Amino acid sequence: MKVGVVGAGFVGATCAYAMVIRGIGREIVLVDKNASRAQAEADDIFHAVPFTHALRVRSGDYPDLAGSRVVIVAAGVAQKPAESRLQLLQRNAAVFQEVIPNILTHAPHAILLVVTNPVDIMTHLAARYAVENGAAPGHVLGSGTTLDTARFRALLGDHLGVDPSHVHAYVVGEHGDSEVLAWSSVQIGGLPMEQYCLANKDYCSRLPRFLSNAQLRREIDDKVRQAAYHIIQGKGATYYGIGGAVSHIVKVILRDQRSLLTVSAPMAEVEGVADVTLSLPHLIGGTGVLSNFMPALNDEERAALKKSARIIRDALDQLDSHR
Repeated sequence: MKVGVVGAGFVGATCAYAMVIRGIGREIVLVDKNASRAQAEADDIFHAVPFTHALRVRSGDYPDLAGSRVVIVAAGVAQKPAESRLQLLQRNAAVFQEVIPNILTHAPHAILLVVTNPVDIMTHLAARYAVENGAAPGHVLGSGTTLDTARFRALLGDHLGVDPSHVHAYVVGEHGDSEVLAWSSVQIGGLPMEQYCLANKDYCSRLPRFLSNAQLRREIDDKVRQAAYHIIQGKGATYYGIGGAVSHIVKVILRDQRSLLTVSAPMAEVEGVADVTLSLPHLIGGTGVLSNFMPALNDEERAALKKSARIIRDALDQLDSHR
């Protein structure tokens, strides 16, 4: 099974490396406008293969994507000094207008997994360009809040003294400042969080404090919402976490696992906001997005989700008005 990666920068290359480490796929092809960078990254990653899994890793051009089941789209331009968000979006939109048709010309049946930030807007644009080029509905999705959800579950598991794999919690909305941590629907081992905590208050002294301490919840919220800012401040960029998240999404698609993931996907309407792309729990399988569902949210969370959807829609409207 072939997986393409378009954009061989830090994020794209790390996604490829994560797939090699986990043994996902059989062949990985890196494509970049800077062919020398793609070649160097492919060679470097391929040299790790003898220590991991038997995959073929190589660089190429768009024709080499033929037969890809999934193509990761990590292409884009960096923000220039004093450049506005709208100007950056306009330049990245121009990149996608070239990249998406080129991918689909040679890999018309591939699932497109967008990683380029701002991922919700770029996924929306990718879906638009893909449909114009004959792609099937559901064949375009973004990494969305998959990593944010993992961060939320890991922090909850640590505070509640339980394996995060038994924590069911979601981060929905924009992958960004307006994302919504769905506290009201958190479940631990099938139990509502409050019920789990009360049943285990003698086991872990932090549990009662967790229930009543709003400051503790705000700290978790900050660690999830501000994680990328803290990492960028310390090392300049984020790529390991998203590489792990993207490799997991690719695995789910290639194996048709039908997993519920908070990827970003186009929606006809969310909380009264029409034609918007954001993250909700989506059922993901071999043909991409199969269905979606709205988690149980309280009134405050629903209002926050509507605000998040509105922020994305306003950015899209502004971008369209300057086309």
